[in-house]
Amino acid sequence: MSSVISRFSFVVFTVLLSGAACAESFLLSSKDIHAGKFMSKEQEFQGFGCTGSNISPQLSWSNTPEGTEAFAVFAYDPDAPTGSGWWHWQLVNIPKDTTSLQADAGNSEKNRIPQGSIQIVNDYGLRGFGGACPPKGHGAHRYQFTVYALSKKLDLPSDASGALTGYMVKANSLGASTVEALYVRE
Repeated sequence: MSSVISRFSFVVFTVLLSGAACAESFLLSSKDIHAGKFMSKEQEFQGFGCTGSNISPQLSWSNTPEGTEAFAVFAYDPDAPTGSGWWHWQLVNIPKDTTSLQADAGNSEKNRIPQGSIQIVNDYGLRGFGGACPPKGHGAHRYQFTVYALSKKLDLPSDASGALTGYMVKANSLGASTVEALYVRE
């Protein structure tokens, strides 16, 4: 009988522990975009036939993994008809004490990124945020906004590609959280 009680106690302890771990998960949220919902015209690119405001959404994160020394934020469209998706934004070396980015932080002309952060050239060929601009009639695209907790600041060349940046971020990630929003252009 004590063996059954011991196993029961272990199961209860494990369930409680996993519930506590879930409550403490690294979490990304936004006032401007929401999981599974369509983004507004504010997050649409201005150019390539698109006429949006090209404003990066406000982002906040919490429950940072232990050992975090910096953050990275990516915006990526896996549905772009390129064979490799489309990098809309890669912001790296965000200071470890930062827990949010204001709306339009990705605007390279307004210098709103946290000091020490680096914006990588996106697939539009611009440094900073480039909003959604799926081809007309291509249907809804998914836009994955992800924050990564990094074990160290990254040493990247000034002309780092999106692929190299992605590799280095994932190789040094302690955890990540994503909000996947949608956009369609008729």
